[in-house]
Amino acid sequence: MIQQSISFYLKIVTKLQQLDFIPLLLLRLYLTPVMMQAGWTKLQSFDSTLSWFANPDWGLGLPAPALLLYLVILLELGGGLALLLGLFTRLTAFGLSMTMLVAMLTVHAKNGWLAIADASSWLADGTIFSNEAVMAAPEKLAKANEILQQQPDYDWLVSSGKLVVLNNGIEFAATYFVMLLVLVVYGAGRWLSLDYWLSRRVIKVLTAKEVES
Repeated sequence: MIQQSISFYLKIVTKLQQLDFIPLLLLRLYLTPVMMQAGWTKLQSFDSTLSWFANPDWGLGLPAPALLLYLVILLELGGGLALLLGLFTRLTAFGLSMTMLVAMLTVHAKNGWLAIADASSWLADGTIFSNEAVMAAPEKLAKANEILQQQPDYDWLVSSGKLVVLNNGIEFAATYFVMLLVLVVYGAGRWLSLDYWLSRRVIKVLTAKEVES
């Protein structure tokens, strides 16, 4: 019985491995709009983003900020498109993962883990990710709601969802980093990527040359 169960399990695993291109495709499709939107936002707010890149007091204080900003925009816009097509996927995902890592360390780390301030989260207090700003969020939200409730159009103001306090922690950037790292290791996947068909073409040409020689 145990041997039969193991054999059945291994058969299921073999079948699932034949579908390994599907989660890789879904990762690419998910990350494409995320990366392209990030690049588009920086392009649309170029001057203010450049000031933030350059200023050492309230910004990042980066060297050659204009050049770095252009490179990041190009990487996010072009990289998003490359992920969609499955073209140079490992190289593209590596570059984008490095931007996520830099963002985590230079922008988000000081805010802890949570992207949205949630004082009820077990990560909010008493852990390495704790953040005093998160713990203060409920009081601020209560005050904001109190002020808004005095407005005649309060119901309309909150009709799209409840108010939240943006904490801007590493949560989202870390998630994207892990997703990109998967693509660095496994590539774009079979069948539905240009990388797959280009690699088949290259192998075919190299094999033909070896036969001729």
